[in-house]
Amino acid sequence: MIQDKVIKGRIQRVSGPVVYAQLVGKINDVVKVGSDKLMGEIIEIRGDVCVIQVYEDTVGLMPLDIVENTNEPLSVELGPGILSQVFDGTQRPLDVIKKQFGCYIARGVDLSSLDRTMKWSFVPVVENGSEVISGQVIGTVKENSTIVHKIMVPIGVSGEIKSLKKGEFTIDDSIAMVGGVSITLTQKWPVRRARPFKERLEIKKPLISGIRVIDYLFPIAMGGAAAIPGPFGCGKTVTQQQFARWCDADIIVYVGCGERGNEMTEVLEEFPHLKDPKSGQPLMNRTILIANTSNMPVAAREASIYTGITIAEYFRDQGFNVALMADSTSRWAEAMREISGRLEEMPGEEGYPAYLSKKLADFYERSGIVKTLNDDSGSISIIGAVSPAGGDFSEPVTQNTLRLTKCFWALDSKLADKRHYYAINWLTSYSLFTKLTDNWFDENISNDWSSMRVRIAKILQRESQLQEIVQLVGLDSLPKEEQLLMLVAKILREDFLQQNAFHKEDAFCHVKKQLFMARAIMNFYDKMLENVDSINLEDVRTSSVVETISLLKYEDNKLFIDGKIIEIEDKLNKQTSDLWSVKNE
Repeated sequence: MIQDKVIKGRIQRVSGPVVYAQLVGKINDVVKVGSDKLMGEIIEIRGDVCVIQVYEDTVGLMPLDIVENTNEPLSVELGPGILSQVFDGTQRPLDVIKKQFGCYIARGVDLSSLDRTMKWSFVPVVENGSEVISGQVIGTVKENSTIVHKIMVPIGVSGEIKSLKKGEFTIDDSIAMVGGVSITLTQKWPVRRARPFKERLEIKKPLISGIRVIDYLFPIAMGGAAAIPGPFGCGKTVTQQQFARWCDADIIVYVGCGERGNEMTEVLEEFPHLKDPKSGQPLMNRTILIANTSNMPVAAREASIYTGITIAEYFRDQGFNVALMADSTSRWAEAMREISGRLEEMPGEEGYPAYLSKKLADFYERSGIVKTLNDDSGSISIIGAVSPAGGDFSEPVTQNTLRLTKCFWALDSKLADKRHYYAINWLTSYSLFTKLTDNWFDENISNDWSSMRVRIAKILQRESQLQEIVQLVGLDSLPKEEQLLMLVAKILREDFLQQNAFHKEDAFCHVKKQLFMARAIMNFYDKMLENVDSINLEDVRTSSVVETISLLKYEDNKLFIDGKIIEIEDKLNKQTSDLWSVKNE
């Protein structure tokens, strides 16, 4: 009877996704609600009443229905088989659910996150009798043709390793004993607690995306955090999908947090068929999808965010560089607003809870590059989409996100309407990582990378200032130097910053190709500027050299990677010389 009172209680009332129950429990305990055993989590305790947010549809729950406390926090299962999977917000495998229950998730479904029957070939990297510590890698499992999964000692376990085995095992089989604890291929970790590490390391290296407007003007560092705010239809999801496909991270965790079902469907349909540009293998080999769309229970949006970041930390601890896409944190914030309203809390700005900024900080601060407990280094880079209503960047979610991220890629509806892809506004966007990444680019790519980036930014800013004058008095009223600048700015906008995601060579632009394109444009500008008084700008606009520059984006990336660009350089030089010879005559 005493045990019954400890783990069981009864519902007092139901308010949407929030259930009030007389129950003994702790904050963040997972509970099973009602006869269908719906998953929920205790988020507040008021005397002997526990306030529970339920991660499933609460229709049909009634007062006096049974609530059971599992006495465990909301956790994820981590181990071989997690890659290539599609989970919901609470890490239930959607593929398995579809096979057993059809296209709709049945209420109260409780399935294992990982396949418990599949056997994995485990290869130890330590010897019996060795002293091991928490987080130390003791062996590997080849999960697929792309990724070797590292098996680590669970956090909180250390000592002499005994009974270490080699061979094929399921994730529940014991592979070793450490300090009297049986070690298996899998481990659990509570999602709301960040996994430990030895120390944070300095962020230095950029996370290369192949997107010119990002890599060249507004780079994100590996281990950094970026925000992509923008109104509906400007390309937040598409930008994140392209980033996930092409960026040089080892592991991709894509969290669809309350986004529209059709957007998540596109990810689910396309990603399994995409080839990894690094290995040529399926992209899903190093990808995990967490789908929690807008028509799913709102409370589970928060669970999906924490599930995603915890999985990312697990791979970071193995020494991988992880990129996490969250689409969109605004939907998570809307869920918090609804839960807060159900709890009758004092609202903050625009009805959002007063703790909105803390919740966002708890998420974004788990990014970074760290020294792991295994003395390796790994990183988590977070790219979070924000969906402000009407594109109003002054609303609370966008403003709080800006305080936490150092990279701001502002999407512009006017650019999107012009079919300028990517629609990242070069005047309102910024990156605070440029000082760090410039050093890396200057040392590893070219010493003039950063100086050209500054020049390009100044040209685009100056063009914006001149646009008002041009609209009033016309382009011809400007001095020739300014007219030339306007021409070069147009080339930068249309031929450098704009990309074609459907072209096999322009969808991804290698940094060496980016450098060559920037140099070609700046060299053209400098040569025109030398004798600007003697040239006819109309002839320059229609010249073959301008056409060649505009077609550089479609050249094979391999030419620039291998340094086989002499022919292209000669062509540009000859066309420029021909242009000058005509002018001099």
